[in-house]
Amino acid sequence: MEVMGKIAAAAVTAALFGTVVRRGSPELALLLTVTAGVWTLTAVLDGLGAAAAMAERLSQLAQMDAAVAGPVLKTVVVALVTRITAELCRGAGEGGLAAFVETAGTILALTAALPLMAAVLTMLEELLW
Repeated sequence: MEVMGKIAAAAVTAALFGTVVRRGSPELALLLTVTAGVWTLTAVLDGLGAAAAMAERLSQLAQMDAAVAGPVLKTVVVALVTRITAELCRGAGEGGLAAFVETAGTILALTAALPLMAAVLTMLEELLW
């Protein structure tokens, strides 16, 4: 909870400064936004590591094959990178590019999930036959 308070304070401060700076230098405002975003992600890396460790433990307890857990993790990573990239494009005034990034992210997430879909189909085949 303490980390979220720091992130919220930094984000509001960066947004206010960005609004003021944007009038004179849009490029500097974008750089400020990117810097604040990188700092925010750095602040939560420990939590991401803990979540990944828990997901690993859960997959071991459920005796899930890596072919099942891997695609889920890849899909989550693709979704996060897509969202961040699209929002940065929108912040830079490139809404059209953001739409293409989101489309590419959707296709890549689907591609990353294909092994999971294949594993589900294999399991269904085994149950039916």
